[in-house]
Amino acid sequence: MSGTNATSGAAPCRFAHYFVICGIDTETGLEPDELAGENFEQSPLKRTFKSKVLAHYPENVEWNPFDQDAVNMLCMPKGLSFRTQADSREPQFHSFLITREDGSRTYGFVHTFYEEVTSPQICSAMQTLYQMHQAENPSSATPSSSSSSSMDSLASSLDEADPPSSSSCRSAACGGYDASRDTLYVSKALCLITPMPFMHGCRRFLSQMHRAVTAASPPPLPLESYVHNILYEVPLPPPGRSLKFHGVYEPIVCQRPGPGELPLADFPLGQTFTLLGIENLVQLFNCTLLEMQILLYSQDYQRLMTVAEGITTLLFPFQWQHVYVPILPASLLHFLDAPVPYLMGLQSKEGTDRSKLELPQEANLCFVDIDNHCIELPEDFPQFPNKPEFIQELSEVLLRYGISPVGGAPPTSVPTTTTTPGSVSTRHPGLKSQQALRELEDDGRNGNLGGEQLAVLELLQGNTTLERLQALAKRTGVRVEALRGVGGEGEGQGGRTAVEEEELRNAKLNVQLREVFASRFTTMFADYEAFVIQSAPDLESWLTNREQMHNFDKASFLSDQPEPYLPFLSHFIETQMFATFIDNKIMSQWEEKEPLLRVFDGRIDKARLYNVRAPSLRSSNYQRCTVLKESAQAIEQRMMKIDHTAIHPHLLDMKIGQGKYEQGFFPKLQSDVLSVGPTNNKWSNRTATAQRRKDRHRQQTEHLTLDNDLKEKYMQEARSLGKNLRQPKLSDLSPAVIAQTNWKFVEGLLKECRMKTKRMLVEKMGREAVELGHGEANITGLEENTLIASLCDLLERIWSHGLQVKQGKSALWSHLLHYQAREEKLEQQQAESPVSNGPERRKSESSIGMPSLRASVIQDMRHIQSMGEIKTDVGRARAWIRLSLEKKLLSQHLKQLLSRQALTKKLYKRYAFLRCEEEKEQFLFHLLSLNTVDYFCFTSVFTTIMIPYRAVIIPIKKLSNAMTTSNPWVCVSGELGDSGVRQITKNILEMTFDCQNLGKLTTVQLGHDNSGLLAKWLVDCVMVRNEITGHTYKFPCGRWLGKGVDDGSLERVLIGELALPNADEDFGRGCRTPDMQHSPGQTRRVSITSMGGRGYKPTSAQIQEAIGEAVNSICKHFHKPEKERGSLTILLCGEVGLVGALELFFHNGFKSARLFQKTVFVWDFVEKAVAYMESADQMGDMQETAEPMGLTCVSLCHYVSAINSSPRNIGKDGKFQLLVCLGARDRLLIQWLPLLVECPVIQRMYEESALLRDRTTVNALIAVLQTLHDFPITLEASLVKGIDL
Repeated sequence: MSGTNATSGAAPCRFAHYFVICGIDTETGLEPDELAGENFEQSPLKRTFKSKVLAHYPENVEWNPFDQDAVNMLCMPKGLSFRTQADSREPQFHSFLITREDGSRTYGFVHTFYEEVTSPQICSAMQTLYQMHQAENPSSATPSSSSSSSMDSLASSLDEADPPSSSSCRSAACGGYDASRDTLYVSKALCLITPMPFMHGCRRFLSQMHRAVTAASPPPLPLESYVHNILYEVPLPPPGRSLKFHGVYEPIVCQRPGPGELPLADFPLGQTFTLLGIENLVQLFNCTLLEMQILLYSQDYQRLMTVAEGITTLLFPFQWQHVYVPILPASLLHFLDAPVPYLMGLQSKEGTDRSKLELPQEANLCFVDIDNHCIELPEDFPQFPNKPEFIQELSEVLLRYGISPVGGAPPTSVPTTTTTPGSVSTRHPGLKSQQALRELEDDGRNGNLGGEQLAVLELLQGNTTLERLQALAKRTGVRVEALRGVGGEGEGQGGRTAVEEEELRNAKLNVQLREVFASRFTTMFADYEAFVIQSAPDLESWLTNREQMHNFDKASFLSDQPEPYLPFLSHFIETQMFATFIDNKIMSQWEEKEPLLRVFDGRIDKARLYNVRAPSLRSSNYQRCTVLKESAQAIEQRMMKIDHTAIHPHLLDMKIGQGKYEQGFFPKLQSDVLSVGPTNNKWSNRTATAQRRKDRHRQQTEHLTLDNDLKEKYMQEARSLGKNLRQPKLSDLSPAVIAQTNWKFVEGLLKECRMKTKRMLVEKMGREAVELGHGEANITGLEENTLIASLCDLLERIWSHGLQVKQGKSALWSHLLHYQAREEKLEQQQAESPVSNGPERRKSESSIGMPSLRASVIQDMRHIQSMGEIKTDVGRARAWIRLSLEKKLLSQHLKQLLSRQALTKKLYKRYAFLRCEEEKEQFLFHLLSLNTVDYFCFTSVFTTIMIPYRAVIIPIKKLSNAMTTSNPWVCVSGELGDSGVRQITKNILEMTFDCQNLGKLTTVQLGHDNSGLLAKWLVDCVMVRNEITGHTYKFPCGRWLGKGVDDGSLERVLIGELALPNADEDFGRGCRTPDMQHSPGQTRRVSITSMGGRGYKPTSAQIQEAIGEAVNSICKHFHKPEKERGSLTILLCGEVGLVGALELFFHNGFKSARLFQKTVFVWDFVEKAVAYMESADQMGDMQETAEPMGLTCVSLCHYVSAINSSPRNIGKDGKFQLLVCLGARDRLLIQWLPLLVECPVIQRMYEESALLRDRTTVNALIAVLQTLHDFPITLEASLVKGIDL
C-alpha cells in the first residue's frame, strides 16, 4: 500500500495498473476446485485444482482496486493444470476483462506456461491420487491419446498433435504418473492488468518476460526492472499518438486513435471474420444489435475474447448495455439462466458435443460455435438493412488483405486431405498448420507467400506469433537468430520486423472493417438529432422524470425511413443501447459529450458538409464507406513516425542476491521495489500537475452540478433494466450472493413487464383515441408487432428463469405441454368415473342465437397444435401468446397455468420468478391491463391458416316470416378475402364452415333464391364468429328480402361491426374501450324510409354535419400508413358512412307518399331523371348544352343502366348505395349532382324546401365531395360483384 500515494497523480495515465502472478500455492498444496464441477472419474492429471494469486504489484491502485478472486478466476478459469514430460507444454495466451458497476472496463492479458514442480509434497500427493484412482478404476489404465489436462483445452490442436516420447509412454501417455520416473509440471500465469486493451503490446511484453526465464543465459537486467518500468514508467500513448517502450529483448510499439477516429480496438477482427465467415458474423452482429442472448462457445479462451470484443467493437456508436462476460468461469455456469440479454463466452470441453449442452433458455438465444464455424439463430427476427450490399463491401475489404470471406478454416479444423472451405473435420488436427510453419522456417519468404500458404499463415497468426515459432524452433533445432530473419532477411518494409508488419496489417484491416460498419450507422441515423425530444430545463429534473419522459420521436423517425429499413429499425429503436445513446445525447447539453457520441456526431456533421440531402428524400440505396483509405493511412503514419519513447528499463535499488536466475523458473520478485513508483519522473510530475488542475476545476464546479453520488444513483435508476448487472460478482459465490443476484433479476423482470405493458397500452390507447376523434395516433402496425414480439421474448425469459428441467427450446411451451398432459389425464379419469361433475355454470348466450365459447387454455393450445404452418416450439409459444392476447385472456390463461402449484414446484427452483408469489401476482395484474385494448395480433399475422367460422342468421320473429321456403346463402368477406357463396340449410339458419383466414370481417352478402310460396324473409341481423379467436361480428339488416316487399331486394350487402362480448361471459377479462369503428352512442339506422315513418327527421344542419364527418373520416383513412387503414367499406357504407349521409340528404324533402301502398325510393328519382335525360337527348334538347355536360349525362345514364342490368337482385337502396360508391371511386359524383338538380323531375318528387333544391347547399356539398378526388378509392369485391364498368 505504501506506494500508492506516491504515484497517485500519474496512475490514471499509466499503461499498466498491475502485474500479477498466479499458480500453485506450495503451502496449501493440492486443493480440488469444487466450483469447477469436480469429476473424480478423471485421471488426477486431468482434474482441476485451485489456483492462487501468488503475487501482485503494486498492492493496490485507488481508482482500480485489486479484485483478487476475480483476477485469479479469469487468469486461470479452469484452475491449475498438470502435465508430465510426455505432454505438450506450449505456452498459451488469453485475455479477459472485468466490467465495473459503472460500466467501465479493465483488461487483463495472460501468458500461461508450465513450470516444473519442485515440491516433493505435491509430487507425492499427485502419486497418491493417481494410485487411488487406479485402484478405483482399473479399466482406466488402457492407453489413451496424449493426456491434455482440463486447462489445456485452452491449447489449440497444434499442441495435441505432438506424439508422446516413447520412453515414458508406459505411464505418462496413458494419463498416468509415477514420481520416480516422470517429471511433473504445473501451469503458472503472468498477467498484466491495463485500463485500455493494448492486446498486441501486452502479449509481446509477457512473451518476452517468459523468454527471459527460459533462455539459456540470464536477461540483461533483473526481471524487476522490466516490471517496474511497465508499471510506473510507461505512460498510455496520448490520443492520436504512438509510443515505443522496451520489453526484455525488443522494443514494442503501440498507438492510440485520435479524438475524431474510431476508439481503440486491438483484437484482430480479421480473425473473427475468419473464424465465423462473413454471413454468420453479420447475423451475429444483427442479433447483438437487437439485444438477444448471445452465447459464444469455443475451446480457446482467446477466441471467445476475440469474437466478443470484435462484435462489441463493431456496435459503434452504440454500446452493449447488458451482462457482458466473454469468459464465463466454470463456477458461474448458473448465470446462464439469467433472464436478461447477455453476451457470454463458454469454454467447451474437449470432445463434448453441442447437443449435450443443457442451456436454460434458447427461445431468444443466438448460439455461436466458434470452433465449428457455425451459428444457431433465434427464430424470426428482422434482417439488417441492405445486407447483400453490406456483405459485398465487407468481402472486398477482406479480399484486399487476402482473407476468404467464407471463413471457417482455422488450424483446429483443417484436415490433412483437402476439403472445401468451411467443411469441418477433426482428423489429424493441426498437422497442416505445423507443416506450414516448417515451410515458413525453411524458405524464409514470409513476406511474399503464395495464396494458400499466405492464408494458412494468416490463420496461424491468430494464436501463434513469434513465441510459438520460437518454441517450434527450439524443437526443430533452428537457431533463434536465424528465425528472427523470417521476414525477408530479418526486416520487412521500412525496417519493420515481420511481427510489426503483421501488427500493422492487422491494425489497418481492423480499422477498415470497422469503418464499413460505422458508415452504415452514419447513413441510417444521419438525421437522428431532429427526432431527439429535449424537454427538460436542467439535468436534475431530467434525471428525476427520466422514466416518464419520451426522449425520441419514434413514430416520426420511422415515417421518415425507407420502407425496407423499417422492420429492423422499429426493433432496434426499442433496445436499451439505443435508449442509452439518446440519453447520452440529451445529457450532452449539460455535461461533456460521451466520447463515442462525440466521434459519431462529428462524422454526421462532416457528411452533411459533403452531402447536403433533404431528409425527405431518404432512399434505401446503399452508400459505400468513403474513408477507408484515410483511416488506414492514419494508422500507418503513426507506426512509421514514433511520437513518444518511454524511459528504458534500468537497474533498481535492490537487495543483492535475491531472485537469483534459475533457468525455467520464474523467480520470486522483490516486492518493496515494485510497490512504489519513481518520484522524480518528469512524466509523472506533469500528469500530477494536470491532475491537480483538474481537481481544482472539479471543486469549483462541484457546487454547480449535482452531488455525484446522487447523480450516479439517479442514473442507475433512470436507465432501465440491464445496467444493474453488467457482470456477475466473480469473487463471492455464496448461496446468499446467488440468491441476491436472482432477486435482482426478479425485480428487473417485473419492472420490465410494467414498462412493456404500459408502453403497449399508451401506444394502443393513443391510436384508439384517434379513432374516437381525440388527438393524433403514433403507432404503426410495425411498431405494434415489435412491441408484441418483445412481450413474447419477455414471457420466454420469465418462464426460463430458475428452470429445473429443460425440455425443448421454449420454456413456456414446455410448461404448457406439462399442464396439458395433466389436465387431459384428469379429464380422462373424470370421464371414466360415473360421478357427476356437479352443477355446471350455465353458458350464457353471448349474443342472440350464438352459443358461447368456453375460455380454455387447452382448447387454445389445440388450435395452435393443429396449425401445420408452425414448425417449432418457440413459434407455437409465440402464436399461443398472440392468440391469448387477441382473446383478452392472456392474464387469465397464465393465472390458470400457474394455479397448478405442484407442477410449478416440480418445474422450477425456489428462486425462480414464477415462484415469487407477490411478484407473480403483480406481473399477472400488469398483463391484465392489456385487456383494455383490442389486438388483432393473431389474425393479422397468421394470414394463411384455415379458420372455422360459425354464421347464424337471426330473423325478426314477426308473424311466420321466420320461416321461409326459399334457399338462403351467405358470403362472408374480410380484409384478406372472402368465403365464397355458402348455402345454408333451409330453416336451420346456422352453419359452420372452414376457410382461409379472412382477417377482420367487413361485409356479409346475404340472399335467397326466391323459391316457394313463403319467399319473403325479414332478417334482423347476421352474426359471424371466428371460432379460434372468438371475435364475433354483427351485421345488422332489419330489412325484408323478397320480391314485392320493401325495395324488392333478394340480396343485401351488410356492413359488420365487432360485437361486444357479454358482461357475463367476459368475467375476469377486464374492461375495454368502446369499439373503434363506430361512434358508440348512435342507434342503428334500420332504413331511411322507416326512419321517416317513425317521425325521426334530422335537421338540415345535422345532415350537413353527417356528410362532413363522413368525408372527413375517409380523408383521415388515407392519411394513415397503408397497413393501418382498416376497412374503407365501413367508411363508405357503414353506420355513419358516406352513403348513409347522402341518403339523408336525398331524403330531405322527398315526397315518398305511399301511392296505393307503394313506397317510392330515392333510386326511383334517379331512374326517372335518367329516363328524362335519355328522352331529352333523343329529342335533341341536350345538343345546345355544353359538351362536358353532355359527356357527364352519358356517364350517368351508362352507370345507372349497368347497375340495373346487373344479374344481382340488390334492391333499390342497394342500387343507390352502389351508384354512390362507383361515383366516389371514379370521381364522378360532383359531376352528376348538378345534372340531377337541373332535371325537371325534381320539382315533381321534391318539396320546395328540400336541400337538393337549394343551390347554395348543393354547391357546398359539391365542394365537400371535391376533397375526395385526392384519394384512390378502391371498392371491396363484395360491393361491385357483377358490375362491369
